[in-house]
Amino acid sequence: MSKVQTISNYLKMQNLDAAFVTTPDNVFYVSGFKSDPHERLLGVMIFQDAKPFLICPKMEVPDAKAAGWSHEVVGHEDTDNAWSLFHQAAEARGLSLQNIAIEKSHLTVERLEALNSFFPATKFVGLDNQINNMRLVKSEEELENLRQAAALADYAIEVGCSEIAEGKTELEILSAIELAMKKKGVYMSFDTIVLSGKKTASPHGNPGERKIEKGDFILFDLGVVYNGYCSDITRTVSFGEPTSAQKEIYEAVCNANESAIAAVKPGVRAMDLDKISRDVITDAGYGEYFTHRLGHGLGISVHEYPSVHGANEMPLQEGMVFTIEPGIYKSDVTGVRIEDDVYVTKDGVEVLTKYPKELIIL
Repeated sequence: MSKVQTISNYLKMQNLDAAFVTTPDNVFYVSGFKSDPHERLLGVMIFQDAKPFLICPKMEVPDAKAAGWSHEVVGHEDTDNAWSLFHQAAEARGLSLQNIAIEKSHLTVERLEALNSFFPATKFVGLDNQINNMRLVKSEEELENLRQAAALADYAIEVGCSEIAEGKTELEILSAIELAMKKKGVYMSFDTIVLSGKKTASPHGNPGERKIEKGDFILFDLGVVYNGYCSDITRTVSFGEPTSAQKEIYEAVCNANESAIAAVKPGVRAMDLDKISRDVITDAGYGEYFTHRLGHGLGISVHEYPSVHGANEMPLQEGMVFTIEPGIYKSDVTGVRIEDDVYVTKDGVEVLTKYPKELIIL
């Protein structure tokens, strides 16, 4: 069953007249068309029985059709009122649109006001939970794309490690990684992070001109996009012999990562995984330095539903893909994070990212 038909069936079950999908990643999910429209209007309008339509910048209409979208495409120029064209296309279906499901987490106040101006008698309700649940369990095709994306991320870490040398800057290493990925025909799923020395104690620090020194821990956090699906991996390595304090922190994080992975199977709650991992780090004496959730969903978006944290009671389901990424960030010693992408199997787990996790000393 197509994604559009699944949403049409949902509309019938919920007695809703239409759904307007607007997040670029969700537009890709339901239509196969990948676009970054910037400030321009992009969306897919889906009805219970009437034919759906896609609206996008006019210059991208051929791309939408080439991507396999076989229904109407409404193109708007920069001089057009895109909302007026959207309204005309919706009205052409001859339906009474008393309620429309929208992505509340994405639609801005300005855009909601525009919708209200053209549909003043319409009630707007949330579509977010439905699409989140549709994207939660991956198909075999999606899983294979995620496996390939993970394998490429493993290779990117390998490239990064091979580029480490005394006196080389974080940005030089980062540039080498991204160039290698472009040569593979893929692009990064988010801004690559390469941090060294005590900068590793900033979970999402900014790579810069700091030069690599002997004794540094070097943290890589990166991912690639393969056929529209993302990977996300973190590894921390040592340049030269680490101190006992660095080794102790690394060992605690590695144990926390592996303990959580070992517990993954259907029925286990997301919060249970977070607790298992956090308890390992707390028992090692570093609980206050693990300052974020355990992980997040992964797929078309590099961060997607669900959030794997200590208050999420959601039971894992076969087919889910998410990250497990415990960390310790001790500013006077070092930071360490180890992140893997995992797939929930029928009775356990498949780890998609396979780059070694024992402490690598370069």
